[in-house]
Amino acid sequence: MTEPRYDVIAIGNAIVDIIAACEDETIEELELNRGGMTLVDAPGADRLYEAMGPATEKSGGSAANTLAGLSQLGTQCAFIGQVADDQFGKVFAHDIRAAGIDFDTPMREGDPPTGRCLIFVTSDGERTMNTFLGAGQYLPATALDESLIASGAILYLEGYLWDPEEPRKAMRRAIEVARAAGRKVAFTASESFVIERHGDDFRDLIDNGMIDILFVNESELATLTGEPDFEKGFDGLAPKVPCLVATRSAKGAVADAGGVRASVAAEPVAKVIDTTGAGDQFAAGFLSGFAKDEPLEKCLRRGAIAAAEVISHYGPRPETDMQKLMAEKL
Repeated sequence: MTEPRYDVIAIGNAIVDIIAACEDETIEELELNRGGMTLVDAPGADRLYEAMGPATEKSGGSAANTLAGLSQLGTQCAFIGQVADDQFGKVFAHDIRAAGIDFDTPMREGDPPTGRCLIFVTSDGERTMNTFLGAGQYLPATALDESLIASGAILYLEGYLWDPEEPRKAMRRAIEVARAAGRKVAFTASESFVIERHGDDFRDLIDNGMIDILFVNESELATLTGEPDFEKGFDGLAPKVPCLVATRSAKGAVADAGGVRASVAAEPVAKVIDTTGAGDQFAAGFLSGFAKDEPLEKCLRRGAIAAAEVISHYGPRPETDMQKLMAEKL
């Protein structure tokens, strides 16, 4: 097996986040799924955008956010995702490359436009996301650079992108390429609704040993296993995955790798401003340690530190010198 060129290569949605503060009444008036993620069509995205107050626009997408954190932590990364040849597409491409991440997926011509996620943040920091996937949901297998995928030590897949048919096929092909090259496959479940729709797919991938690292939160774990009790669900799933990582918000996180288990408390935060990107940055912190073969507990600590940093400000990507922060905290 050749030495990998990249530490992590991710496939995910290429979208622009539009973030605005709002009152609880706004969530109710717009009949939004408070604290969750809902897919919307183009007219729905336009309607919600009009209802928003002053907003901040930043390049986002779950896997792309994770890579932004990994890059700040000194990890070599590349991203595969599709944008349209429009203004938001050019913004996304500029931002991800400026973050030190290689990105060469060709732009899609014509409609639909580049995806966007409209995020309403209430005073308690809870984020309610409404995502128009746009061009990203048409990522074809033919857009994959298979030599690129084979050159990454870890292939990181975003569960959100499993929902549309075309990118699902692309991700299946990417798994085949990564496995054939002897690389590890990491998968983030992303949201319970994705598991509700495609749980059989995910359980099949797990049962067939196609996932090496699985990231879930408490809700996703319960949906995937059908077990509402966290400990029972975790104990039942852990033997099936080489590395299982479960985040529990304020209760911290736990991981199991080959029967070795570790847990950490949540990192203290003076004030939670915006939980957007908390799971994405937890994965970044964890993988930054995993890629260096650090002990499981230290990987979890890295994840907790990264998650705490991102929820202390608006936006899904770090705004602090993350390498310096890790050096101070670890």
